[in-house]
Amino acid sequence: MNAALAFSLITLFALAVPIGVSLVLASAFGIHFFSTVPLLLVAQRVFTSLDSFPLLAVPLFILSGNLMAAGGISERLVDLAKSMVGGIQGGLACTCVITCMIFASVSGSSVATTFAIGVILIPAMVRHGYPVGTAAAVQASSAELGVLIPPSIPLILYGVATETSIGQLFLAGIGPGLLVAAALFIYLLVLCRIKGYGKEDGLDSQPFFRALRRSFWAILMPFIVLGGIYGGVFTPTEASAVAVVYALVVGMFVYRVLTFRKIHEALRSSAISSTVIMIIIAGAGLFSFLITRSGLPSIVAEWVQEMFTDKWSFLLAVNVFLFMVGMFIETSAAILVLAPLLAPIAIAYGVDPVHFGLIIVVNLALGMITPPVGVNLFAACAVARISLQTIIPPLVPMVLVVMGCVLLVTYVPFISLGLVELFYR
Repeated sequence: MNAALAFSLITLFALAVPIGVSLVLASAFGIHFFSTVPLLLVAQRVFTSLDSFPLLAVPLFILSGNLMAAGGISERLVDLAKSMVGGIQGGLACTCVITCMIFASVSGSSVATTFAIGVILIPAMVRHGYPVGTAAAVQASSAELGVLIPPSIPLILYGVATETSIGQLFLAGIGPGLLVAAALFIYLLVLCRIKGYGKEDGLDSQPFFRALRRSFWAILMPFIVLGGIYGGVFTPTEASAVAVVYALVVGMFVYRVLTFRKIHEALRSSAISSTVIMIIIAGAGLFSFLITRSGLPSIVAEWVQEMFTDKWSFLLAVNVFLFMVGMFIETSAAILVLAPLLAPIAIAYGVDPVHFGLIIVVNLALGMITPPVGVNLFAACAVARISLQTIIPPLVPMVLVVMGCVLLVTYVPFISLGLVELFYR
């Protein structure tokens, strides 16, 4: 049945059938023709895959991100970041990194971060003399922080798929997120100095304390959400609901930018995004169940242990494999299908499951900025109104910078586990 599942899934992908639908159809095909299990199992496993309280955080964090973008919060975060680093050469590009890092800490989505921040900063960078391809590449790479800095939707999915503590995964994501942000920050400063970009980035920046006062309620949001999680006030799922209410109240009654029309658009956009992810989760849950039932995980585990004698070579192979997977398969689907398969093998090699979760997510985050399925890449191109060929040349060095961070996260566990050890163990 494994061969039939793989063949049917690849065929459906080749026919451009959506990923979630492909997973369900391939699973139904395998059950009907190569198994004695009744087709009723399809409906049962689809329901079981979605019947999880932690998954409620996914649509709520998506909604909170859309409400933040519509409610003026993202604009104020940009002004604050610009007041901090806009006075240096390349400060506007660095503003993009800092703003994405802050916005990611409450939106949980890299695509939402790309659109919310990109519509403000890409035109601003172009006005200040940055080539449009470079501006879009900076935005696409910076928005990758949306899947690393907690709360992160991919980390939630990994936690659900492998039954790993989402709170510990969130805490573990802070170190890799800061590492990637710092690496991009340094690279952009060097690039701007060499190319001569951004010499007048500080012309329209506000005084720091004025920008801080205007963005106070926006900055307070991550402290409430993350502080509540780690302070034991509420769970990550409850925190997502708090984020929605906070973004709604601040946007409507404090900044007075969020109208009923904008709320309707945010709800509509969130419903579409959430539905896509939930269909993928349902299909991946069914597909993973069949793969597990067929005994493939144990076969793969035995083969891997014969091929790789130590965990370091195994992790290198995992990095290469996940990088290739991330280029072709959407992040959520890749996590839900591969995490239950790879995590037990990693644990057998002595890799901490929380650390391995960050290895998977950081690797697959690269797929968001690499063609042919790089969602951040296409989102940034859409905002900048450029072709893929324009963004690729300036993007390549940034991909290499992030790849270096991937290796550090893989082989220096302290980057991920330092805070986890401090607070949980």
